[in-house]
Amino acid sequence: MRALSLLALGGLVATPALADPLTFTPLIDARLRYEHVEQAPLAKDADAVTLRLRSGFEAKLSDFSFLAESEATLAINPAYNSGVNGKTAYPIVSDPQNIELNRLQLQYRGLKQTVVTIGRQAINLDDQRFVGAVAWRDNEQTFDAVRVEWSAIKNLKADVTYSNNVRTIWGIDGGNRFGPARLGEIGGDNVFANLGYKTSLGTLTGFVYLVDQDQRQVFVNSSQSYGGRFAGAYPLSKTLRLSYLASFASQRDYHRNPNRYHADYYAGELGIAAKALTLTGGYEVLGADRGVAVTSFQTPLATLHKFNGWADKFLVTPPNGLRDAYGSVGYGWKKVAGLDAIALVAAYHRFDSDRLGQHYGDEVDAQLSVKQGRYTALLKYADYRADRYATDTKKLWLSLDWAFS
Repeated sequence: MRALSLLALGGLVATPALADPLTFTPLIDARLRYEHVEQAPLAKDADAVTLRLRSGFEAKLSDFSFLAESEATLAINPAYNSGVNGKTAYPIVSDPQNIELNRLQLQYRGLKQTVVTIGRQAINLDDQRFVGAVAWRDNEQTFDAVRVEWSAIKNLKADVTYSNNVRTIWGIDGGNRFGPARLGEIGGDNVFANLGYKTSLGTLTGFVYLVDQDQRQVFVNSSQSYGGRFAGAYPLSKTLRLSYLASFASQRDYHRNPNRYHADYYAGELGIAAKALTLTGGYEVLGADRGVAVTSFQTPLATLHKFNGWADKFLVTPPNGLRDAYGSVGYGWKKVAGLDAIALVAAYHRFDSDRLGQHYGDEVDAQLSVKQGRYTALLKYADYRADRYATDTKKLWLSLDWAFS
């Protein structure tokens, strides 16, 4: 009976191969980057030169796909504090040397309008304000998880993930001796649930994010957030387009968090695109409770570099919360000077506290990107001028990316 069962199972697995051939796709993603950081009052400037390589493959057979990917980061010039190398005389550049299994996942698409992904995977939800893969850093943030995406009803999509482990950007050397924020992996029963409905004006999404961090050093990051967002765009004319976003969430302590707190989040953004020119303005608030550390609104699993300035001064929301008033201008060219695309972006942020009326500081950011084929070159700059929070910080990046998939 056992032999017959195995034979029958083998037949079920093998049957799709008669109709659908096995396909194999190599995955390669390489990045060479220089990052310079000047940060008061540190006497030494950071000058990090890193090379990051992700390599792997994806195999597909009928409704199944299997993906495996390694990740390695080499510090060519290690004159920086990676966060886990002990070089505290330098400013932090959060790209430690590392080698790891980045992704290992099995995906099934055989159910009607349903995708099931099991294993170590990158997860980016909505604009990555709550959950993201932190692609800006060399070492990606991934999740050991089961994710189900269901869209059997027109214009409706449910996206639910259970994750019992987060692989952070700090890599194999992350650990207790480098502080509570620099663990290489963090266990816990995390649940991320989105329900989105698409309309002619945009997508309305309700969400629940249960962040459970089981290591004692990061109990304070465990939280439950409930909220919604509406994001979309509307053509005002053939050459003019209006974009908009509104979001609100309420957050409380969760599971083993020793703090008892309640803080709210809200954000609004408007943008105008006129052919290649884009103007954007927004206001984001991460609310405070009573001014105690880690009782303000926190999003520890987000792609934080995307928000609140590229100098990364607000990766942890200050005890008195954060109000970020910002504006940006961008311009892009396609198929010019023999290149596929060129894009320019400049942004300004004014940072204030949510309580007590403190002015934290101001920041100016600028970026130039050039794309040609599989290559992307980037020049990027951030200048944070401190008033009542942190210290003056300037950052400069030069990078070259090459990707094949």
